[in-house]
Amino acid sequence: MTKFIDIKGVKHAYKTRNGLLPVLDGLDVEVGQGEFCAVVGPSGCGKSTLTRLVSGLMRPDGGAVVLDGQEVSSPRKTVGMAFQNPVMLEWRTILENVMLPLEIVAPKMPRAEAEARAEHLLAMVGLKGFEKKRPSELSGGMRQRASLCRAIVHKPQVLIMDEPFGALDNFTREDLWQTMRDLRAAEPFTCILITHDLRESVFLGDQVIVLSGRPARTQYVLDVDLPADRTIDILYEPKAVEMLHLLRDQIRIAQGRDGGAH
Repeated sequence: MTKFIDIKGVKHAYKTRNGLLPVLDGLDVEVGQGEFCAVVGPSGCGKSTLTRLVSGLMRPDGGAVVLDGQEVSSPRKTVGMAFQNPVMLEWRTILENVMLPLEIVAPKMPRAEAEARAEHLLAMVGLKGFEKKRPSELSGGMRQRASLCRAIVHKPQVLIMDEPFGALDNFTREDLWQTMRDLRAAEPFTCILITHDLRESVFLGDQVIVLSGRPARTQYVLDVDLPADRTIDILYEPKAVEMLHLLRDQIRIAQGRDGGAH
């Protein structure tokens, strides 16, 4: 698979009252074009910092982030983002919220075309008939579905997701994993997913990157050899269970604990 995102020896530190706080220290990550890369690691190890560097919202102190052969030095229109809190403009309908990136990235696109694009995505995620509703009229899971549509409506090359399902109940979360699987099949893009949920990382990922404790480096890379059309039931099969145990052990090692026990 063609290397599309290349994070090479990235270092980053934050200024604090007590001096510099190193967060990333020589981080190396490679993501192939069209690949879904899940990133896990101990809390506070720099996972969200990684998303800001890939999106161009921040520049690393050392090393480089290369996207499609070009070093990332500023925010990119070809990157879509989805967060844990699906913030929306309450005075706009769901359809208008989803269309917002098109107004910014493709302002000359005819409104009818933009509406058709947004309506198509909303139908794909089960929100047909809710286009004219306001965000406050939707459940948390429905708002997150709309947020996913908004993140990919402008057909980004890269989708970055930072704990997008973390605030949802288990059943809604699993349902959205399957929605994400279907969106990816219909709307190909390269994705980096930040998550604390190891089941989520295995279900959605082609590879799972385990970061070490802060300052983070790449501690382990797991290739997820499961069918692309996987269902939730696959997480209970021996192969997936073995992967989950392996990842759990790696997280314990990253936290400075013994990784030998399950």
